Amino acid sequence: MAKRPNILMIIMDQHRPDLMGYGGNSVVRTPNLDRLASQSMNFENAYVANPICMPNRSTMFTGRMPSLHGSRYNGIPLDARAQTFPRVLKNAGYHTAHIGKCHLQNMGSSPEQLAKALPDLPDQDARHDDLTDGWDRYEDVQRHEAEWVDMPDDYYGFSQVDLSVGHSDGCTGHYYHWAKAKGFDLADLRGAKNAIEVSDPAVHVWRTSVPEEVYPTAYITERTQDYIKTHAAERADAPFFAVCSYPDPHHPFTPPGKYFDMFDPADMPMPETFNVAHENSTPQYKRMLKKRGQPLRAHVNPFSPTEAEYREMAARAYGMIAMVDDGIGRVLKTLEESGLADDTIVIFTTDHGDMFGDHGMMLKGAMHYDGCIHVPLLIKAPGKEAGVSQSLVGSLDLAATALSLAGAEGYQGLQGHDLTPLLDDPSITPRDSVLIEEDQVHDMVHTGKSLRMRTLVTDAARLTVYDGLVHGELFDRVNDPNEMRNLYGQPEGAALQAEMTTRLAQAMMSHADHSPRPTAFA
Repeated sequence: MAKRPNILMIIMDQHRPDLMGYGGNSVVRTPNLDRLASQSMNFENAYVANPICMPNRSTMFTGRMPSLHGSRYNGIPLDARAQTFPRVLKNAGYHTAHIGKCHLQNMGSSPEQLAKALPDLPDQDARHDDLTDGWDRYEDVQRHEAEWVDMPDDYYGFSQVDLSVGHSDGCTGHYYHWAKAKGFDLADLRGAKNAIEVSDPAVHVWRTSVPEEVYPTAYITERTQDYIKTHAAERADAPFFAVCSYPDPHHPFTPPGKYFDMFDPADMPMPETFNVAHENSTPQYKRMLKKRGQPLRAHVNPFSPTEAEYREMAARAYGMIAMVDDGIGRVLKTLEESGLADDTIVIFTTDHGDMFGDHGMMLKGAMHYDGCIHVPLLIKAPGKEAGVSQSLVGSLDLAATALSLAGAEGYQGLQGHDLTPLLDDPSITPRDSVLIEEDQVHDMVHTGKSLRMRTLVTDAARLTVYDGLVHGELFDRVNDPNEMRNLYGQPEGAALQAEMTTRLAQAMMSHADHSPRPTAFA
């Protein structure tokens, strides 16, 4: 391209590669994403740095592991002083915008739950906090319901921010006021209490009263289209970096209007591993399996559904995916009609996956099966051939790659690899493993402490270890791609376990911090 390219980054939430047509799914309808994939480099082995929203989104934009940027789990807002690649692009002359779900800060406040989970949490932290009061409340649900929230001129590097805060039909943010301006009071429409009907038997499913035209997906699509049109008309001489971030198909599953009945639960394919017994699995799976079909205590907790529950949730999730795909199609059409397509790189990915019935489980949390950690990644760059890369890559690589695509320099402490060479030669292997972290406030595997687990994925194997737990997970990805036989602690897996444990230790060392910059050699 003759000038610096625009970059449009499209993100979906809690969405897997195999829940799209180009990913091999013959039931779901994703013609626009399928078309994008046919024009892109499709990275088929892309993995998260953390399979939870806030940590991995923070990694996407900082290019640093969660243990370094500090947003280790949902509930820790990304430090406002953290360097991000959008800020580097902004300082280099890009107009930067974020539209939709951001989730770099907490969406709600639950101090009583935090106190219960961590009763001995000290008032003071190891890091001195010199930030102004309210710095971490820009994505607070209640604040957005009470008032219009003006965003700062630099929100983690974004000059323009249009927020949809939350999930499914329960979103607030600037979206809440957009809907009200159109004559719809979301307080009287959203949620199970206002639903046209609540599903039985499935949890997390209801026929929402929010109409299609004011559902969050419609808002994000419309605002992204408006941004593209405005840029073409008023800022065409300057490049843009824009994020179009949809909260669907994250649960609850509440597709509006025609999308609710677009798919029949009876047509939903059952996962091949749905009925596994988990005989040699770590404790959380065994406990969830024993409670299969029982009501959930909290809407965010992973659980084991019955077949009927799974089919119902899958059908409605497919409807949500179809609606987002329609929105993406409109956004990409606007890009073409505005005359910007030939100057714009399009990146598509998701923040993490979902078990989605694999191994009999739903959602995510303390589960590092492929369904949760494997994500789609497409990069469409004008002038580059479409193709498929089998190389191991990850969310950690997005920052370095975006900076390289824009011709901008990186910064001290930036991790990950620049994937732009793979756009010319997809066989290049920038790494031989992917390190994955997960921390949680809660004791999710009953070790007597907050969850901390680490995973290493290679072409050959996947190893997961838990702090305080003797048992772990080890799978031969070549001979057991569905991860059915846990070799951890088994004699036949001893050599592989020793090799992977050494490699995990080496990966953790290589991902240690190189920031701050040295100021002298003394």
